Amino acid sequence: MSLLPSDKENQACFSAVPARLGCIVLAAGAGQRMGHRPKCLLQLNGVSLLERQLQAMSEVGGAPLVVVLGHHAARIQQEEALTRWAVRTTVNAHPDDGHVSSLRTGLQALPWPLDAVLVALADQPLISAQDVRDLLHAYAHRPEGTHMVQPSLQGLPGNPVIFSGAVAREILAHGPQIGVRQWQAMQPQAVYRWETPNDHYRTDVDNEDDRRSVQASTGQSLRWPMDLDV
Repeated sequence: MSLLPSDKENQACFSAVPARLGCIVLAAGAGQRMGHRPKCLLQLNGVSLLERQLQAMSEVGGAPLVVVLGHHAARIQQEEALTRWAVRTTVNAHPDDGHVSSLRTGLQALPWPLDAVLVALADQPLISAQDVRDLLHAYAHRPEGTHMVQPSLQGLPGNPVIFSGAVAREILAHGPQIGVRQWQAMQPQAVYRWETPNDHYRTDVDNEDDRRSVQASTGQSLRWPMDLDV
């Protein structure tokens, strides 16, 4: 049985950005293709990708922020940005299980009840506060009957994604194998794939080629902090 709200309840939430928004940043990966280093600590013009995500989310309002750690948790927890942006951290005990496991860990760590949840990846170097505001605007004006918004660039899915609190509860009510993609497959009619020309939503850093590509396209340096520059 679906936990999603009725059409009447759903219609009421189209008029404004959610009053109670929770934000999750997934930063639990091993960074295998980057020499087993935490990708979120790459620095774009001297500012870590993690801090850039936290700043972008913090600038759109006082939403609670949860960063999900796993591999490299001890090193990431040394970052002053976590204190600067009043972030709560939680550790995924099984980070090798992938994004689904980390998402569920983050959802469980948020302060409930919430109207909506925004989930971001920590290795996206170009996401700005304006990008987050645009995504929230798309969510506030999503088509009737949809409960999740994912940016799409020429038909390809991007991040962050945002979904209703009802979707979050439904994900958690299912088994441990259910995350965003699995929920989308179960409820395709409830997903609004918001088409946008903004490539920030599709830009991430998975390997050295990606890192060099970001440097070339932006003209900005994307480098490791000194202790990880090996």
